[in-house]
Amino acid sequence: MYHLRQAELITKEKQDHYFKNVVAKLFGQEQPEQILFSFLRREECIGYGGLVHINWVDVNAEVSFISATEHESQYFGSYWKIYLSLLDQVAFNQLSLHKIFTYAFDIRPDLYPALEESGFKKEAVLKEHCLFEGMYRDVIIHSKYNRKIKLIEASEEDLDITFKWASDPTVRKYAFDNSTIKFDSHRKWFLGKIEEESCFYLIAEYNKQRVGSFRLDVNHQRKGLISYLLDPTFQGMGLGIKLLAAGVNFAKLEKEIDSIAGEVMATNQASVKAFEKLGFSQINEKNGIVLYQLSVI
Repeated sequence: MYHLRQAELITKEKQDHYFKNVVAKLFGQEQPEQILFSFLRREECIGYGGLVHINWVDVNAEVSFISATEHESQYFGSYWKIYLSLLDQVAFNQLSLHKIFTYAFDIRPDLYPALEESGFKKEAVLKEHCLFEGMYRDVIIHSKYNRKIKLIEASEEDLDITFKWASDPTVRKYAFDNSTIKFDSHRKWFLGKIEEESCFYLIAEYNKQRVGSFRLDVNHQRKGLISYLLDPTFQGMGLGIKLLAAGVNFAKLEKEIDSIAGEVMATNQASVKAFEKLGFSQINEKNGIVLYQLSVI
């Protein structure tokens, strides 16, 4: 009652009725109003929750979670953080929601640190918004946004957009060969690359929009050379390093390589900082081109 803002005690009969007439019907719906999960510890159900009040138009949802009362004094914060890390995968990776949030009376001081340590930001305080136990209480809203980059395999459908990116003057400025690209030559190169067995050509998506590309070329010495590109339209949003980080994580999962390297113009400070922030070591610099390397094993 305390956590779920219940006005009265819930009997077993009422809970059974709720599951039978509300929850059970959700499983057959394409876009249900809520998606609920059991929370297990060593096969024992110690809580449940999920995404509620799902808004499929604005692609956001409220977070709901309760755990067994007897565990709360010792595990409240840790259970919340574990739960949120799991829910994050569902909300952002699988459902591609834009935002998830919590709506809580200002009577739960142990909750807020767990939320903030899980990447939620205190977004709003609704003053004296709800009447609880005879007193008007503030409501605190914490939110987390989908800022993840998703990588998908490039296909022939990406020919035009990759040409648009590659031929943009901002991109050409930091290319090793900044001469003008012809569409026919790009077409031949691109279609060849996506067919190469030693090349992994990926398109980066952000909020369901194509924002750039990542390429991993692997040689016979088990070394991978990476190249990435961000659509100039999305520059200045911090997406460049997110794109590179997503690509590096992909490369680390490629079992056939021992190290990954990347070359970048020394004048391209955004990329230089991105490589260094992700733990790459500078190997050398020649003719204004810096070579970075990172061990995978």
